[in-house]
Amino acid sequence: MFRLLLITAPTALPHEPRLLTELLALGLPRLHLRKPGWPASQVAALIEALPPQFRARLVLHGHPELVRGYRLGGLHLTAAGRLAAARRPALLPGQTLSTSFHSLAEISQHRRRYDYVFLSPIFDSISKAGYGSAFDLAVVRAFLQKTACRTGYCPQVLALGGVDSQNVSLTKEAGFAGAAVLGDVWGSADPVAAFQRLAQEVTAEVRRGNR
Repeated sequence: MFRLLLITAPTALPHEPRLLTELLALGLPRLHLRKPGWPASQVAALIEALPPQFRARLVLHGHPELVRGYRLGGLHLTAAGRLAAARRPALLPGQTLSTSFHSLAEISQHRRRYDYVFLSPIFDSISKAGYGSAFDLAVVRAFLQKTACRTGYCPQVLALGGVDSQNVSLTKEAGFAGAAVLGDVWGSADPVAAFQRLAQEVTAEVRRGNR
C-alpha cells in the first residue's frame, strides 16, 4: 500500500512537539526526525516531548543509541553514516533501517541492506533552492517494475524531493511504494492542513487506482 511519510524541518520550529503530536494523532505512519547538527541530548529532548505511544512510528536520522534506547521505529543512515558503517547497525527486532539515494544504480548496489530507501530529487525541491529534478519517471517506473519481480531482492523505494499535493499522484503512477514530504508541509502557514491535503490526495489516488 502506498505510504505517505513526513520528514521534520531541519531546524527547531515554534510549538514543534505539539505540531508533530497532532500529525501523528492523524495517523501519520512514519515520522522521520531529521535534525542535522543537533547533539544527542537535544534530539532526546524532542523525543521525550512527544507522547510515548508514538515512538514506534519515529525514525531517527543518526544517533543509533537513541533508536535502541527509546525503542523507536527505525534508524535512517545519512550518507556519512552509510559510509562509516562497515556492517548493518545493531538494531532491535522490528526496527527498520533506511537511507537516501540519488541514483537507481545505488539502489541496485545496496538492495539487500535496507528495509526502504528514499530516491531523490524526483521533482524540483521545495526546501532546497537549486536542487532540481534528476529523474525521468518513465525510466524510474521501468526500473521499479523490474525489481518488483524479485521478491526480497530490492528495498521499497519512496519518492523524495518536491512532492506536493499536485504531483504526489505521479509518484504512485511511477510505481513508488510511497512518498516522503518536507517542504510542502513545513513551508506552509498551516503544516497540519498541508499534510491533510496530501493525505487526501493519496487516498483519492488509491481509490482511483482500485476502480
